[in-house]
Amino acid sequence: MMHRRHLLTLLALGAGLGAIACGTPPTPSATNAASKTSATSAPIELTISVAASVQDAMKDVQTAYQQTAPNVTITYNFGSSGSLAQQIAQGAPVDIFLSASQKWMDDLEAKGEMASGSRQDLLQNAMVLIVPLDKTDITDFKDFETDAVSKIAIGEPESVPAGGYAKEVLTALNLFDTIQPKLVFGKDVRQVLAYVETGNVDAGLVYATDAQVSDQVQTVAIAPAETHTPIVYPVAVVEDSDQQAAAQAFVDFLSSETAVAIFQGYGFGMAE
Repeated sequence: MMHRRHLLTLLALGAGLGAIACGTPPTPSATNAASKTSATSAPIELTISVAASVQDAMKDVQTAYQQTAPNVTITYNFGSSGSLAQQIAQGAPVDIFLSASQKWMDDLEAKGEMASGSRQDLLQNAMVLIVPLDKTDITDFKDFETDAVSKIAIGEPESVPAGGYAKEVLTALNLFDTIQPKLVFGKDVRQVLAYVETGNVDAGLVYATDAQVSDQVQTVAIAPAETHTPIVYPVAVVEDSDQQAAAQAFVDFLSSETAVAIFQGYGFGMAE
């Protein structure tokens, strides 16, 4: 069995580690003093749609950013990237989108939904096999074909990026077709994690960062990097945002030292 504390060392997610935080730009004025006063007093509200796997880090980001911009109110909308992308495409009032999949960001860009030039690749992750703490007869993906496993949880492949990556892994390992009757699908990666935590399934495939935040599961295997496309999280400003400047300042802040420190604590790698 592999202890969760050793997981980050094995992942080799990249040279940098990162975090997200939120920022707001200074308000133009005649003098620096006036600018500072305006920037710190004018209330700004940002709505940020965020992939479920980043929610813990983003909560810490919100706390950290309050020290920098107390006038900015952040509202998070957590969920599967596919569902969040659909909401944006349907006109939901969102300022920023942080996706766990390039695909959904690509789709929105193709539809003209994202502000030109605002997109950047932010984070990296990895896929891992987790089981309940008391489970001792599952040590690798090959055990999925044995009687030790009757239910395996993954995200819905068509709408949940973690589910799409999981399907890629299982397909590359020549397992997907044979174990389909055992599969249980979650609406997002955190539901998959919950299924394993509660023992409702024997195993699940989640992001390494999700496994790290839970003390009710153990990681027993890491999916080989070559079995799935790179797990990269892009972020961008929504074209219809009425807070374009503040939203872009938030996106810029994602690579700040403060943000990097937060993401490092949650096991994310920085995208190159």
